[in-house]
Amino acid sequence: MEVTHLITHSGGFHADELLSSVILMRLFPQAEIVRSRAAEWITPGPGRIIYDVGRAFDPEARVFDHHQRPAPLRPDGQPFSSFGLIWRQFGRDYLRALAIPEADIDPIHAGFDAGFVLPIDLMDNGAVDPSVAGPLAGLTLPVLLESLKPVWDDLTPDAEDRAFAAALPVARSFVEAAIARAAGQRRAETIVEAAIARAGTDRILELPGPMPYGSAIGRAGAEHLLFVIHPRNGDWALNGIRKEKGSFAQRADLPEAWAGLTDEALEAASGVSGAKFCHNARFIAVADSREAILRMAQIAVSQATN
Repeated sequence: MEVTHLITHSGGFHADELLSSVILMRLFPQAEIVRSRAAEWITPGPGRIIYDVGRAFDPEARVFDHHQRPAPLRPDGQPFSSFGLIWRQFGRDYLRALAIPEADIDPIHAGFDAGFVLPIDLMDNGAVDPSVAGPLAGLTLPVLLESLKPVWDDLTPDAEDRAFAAALPVARSFVEAAIARAAGQRRAETIVEAAIARAGTDRILELPGPMPYGSAIGRAGAEHLLFVIHPRNGDWALNGIRKEKGSFAQRADLPEAWAGLTDEALEAASGVSGAKFCHNARFIAVADSREAILRMAQIAVSQATN
């Protein structure tokens, strides 16, 4: 469809219409952003997409507001902001515009919606309990983006529009980084799944390089795995595997005698020539060769299982 104007409200801005603009500008780079509350602009018409203003949610008319009653709700009853509505309508096309493989479109769309879009929706609608947000509420993405608004006594006529334009590339960087990270996660999962199949019943998983592996190991049900080894910038790393996402507890720690040691001291404590470093918290160690790191991993497995 030909889109000539992306229309949102004037005045102070919030994260939802700012992030919506990021999505729409990628898909319709020729379109002009108009920030207005004037009826002649926020009325549906040819070439227009209207969002966060208009008092209607009508995808066929290309109006995506959430301030009216009844407000649009997700199937589970949680509220949409304009960002959620725009993402639902245009998110898959946005991912295609970023060259995300077609097989990954639906899972990345759903994951980004749950992990990035929904929190924006909830905060915009005041649906997040302050006790949940906690003392770091001032560091959430919506608050940080809105901190780019002009100061209260900047009364120049175009202050809000200039601030909105300056905030757009900042918002874009967060969205594109999150999508790139999700796409990278999908690529890593394919590699890790193949490595798990090769490892069989071995306790040590060998990967071709540093990459996220926890979710793929958990999804594969590979509870027997205790450690991961991989090459890293000219040396080799030995990593633990977290028991669950968000926890620092490992399925098995590296030997206590290695904690905090480096070079000759670690070689002496481990009996492995080429051992270079072990973190004091015993979740990572480094050696100068595959042979050395594999030997360290074998020793760690032996101590953890005896």
